[in-house]
Amino acid sequence: MEYKEFITSLGLENIDSTLVRQAVTHSSTGDADYERLEFLGDRVLGLAIAEALYKRFPHEKEGDLAKRHAALVSGKTLSKIAQDLDLSSLLVLSDNERQSGGHNNDNILSDAVEGIIGAVFLSSNYETCQALIMRLFDDYIDVMTAPPQDPKTRLQEWSQGLALGIPVYELVERSGPDHQPQFKVRVSVEGYAPAEAEAGSKRAAEKEAACLFIKTNNID
Repeated sequence: MEYKEFITSLGLENIDSTLVRQAVTHSSTGDADYERLEFLGDRVLGLAIAEALYKRFPHEKEGDLAKRHAALVSGKTLSKIAQDLDLSSLLVLSDNERQSGGHNNDNILSDAVEGIIGAVFLSSNYETCQALIMRLFDDYIDVMTAPPQDPKTRLQEWSQGLALGIPVYELVERSGPDHQPQFKVRVSVEGYAPAEAEAGSKRAAEKEAACLFIKTNNID
């Protein structure tokens, strides 16, 4: 799919296709990449989602809105949207990065989504960007019938409720290059087998480990 065709598929027009190409270009290429656009797109996305949640859930408290917001702008949701858009076919990667599976890397895909949002913002205005974000995220907002609970919070409430203390998170391993690190984290609770998970940030790895611990031990 060409970049102009991709722009049209988003329901947009008069968007700079050169910026869109940059938005899906990884730093491994040595060309102008998505990092600055991703920085901008992240901020525009955060504002648009915050405004949408404020209007759609007028009676919810700030804490519940914050939980919804965190889930919607997370790398997990963004990578799903990248899959919806078949974004992997548009990524511009070095040969080494592609051979190592970069076109299916959730971190790269989620960054590219934010890069595209940044490119659209620079090529148009906030309102156009906001409309695009709503088209991409509306279904994900609708299926979230209740504010999601952070898995680390859920696990801590469970362990403290059983007088087992606070879960202990340990960094097991840090690997990968500086521009794309991977963190392996182990979470332990007294009397239970620990769980390990790996992600592109320590915080994300802790969440994944907590999720796995909850699932493995059938915690309600």
